[in-house]
Amino acid sequence: MARPGYTGPMRTLDNIISDRGSKYAVSGAPCRSEDEAKALVKQLCRKKKFAKATHNTWGLLLDSGPIKNDDGESGAGMVILRMLDREGLTDHLVVVTRWYGGKHLGGDRFRHVQDAVRQYLDTL
Repeated sequence: MARPGYTGPMRTLDNIISDRGSKYAVSGAPCRSEDEAKALVKQLCRKKKFAKATHNTWGLLLDSGPIKNDDGESGAGMVILRMLDREGLTDHLVVVTRWYGGKHLGGDRFRHVQDAVRQYLDTL
């Protein structure tokens, strides 16, 4: 379990989905607060590749309630939260990263977010 202020290494599954030029990765780590979540995302973005991503969308379920950040990918944070809720996974940040490939994906982008989260959850 994460310690307060802990920003240990995130587990990342890279290049897991590719569709019409867009590429996806998913990352996660134990996390106990919104501030810790923001620190973990900042740590992830220290990697140049992730800093250049179009979206780093994340969700986190805490006893105090859900926290999400769509990072411009409207609705994607809610998809992550729903999956964490279904899994009963609290105190664990999940970040879905997308590099936009030039073509709109429409509703498929939500399926890709779900698939990315599922792949991550399957590694826990």
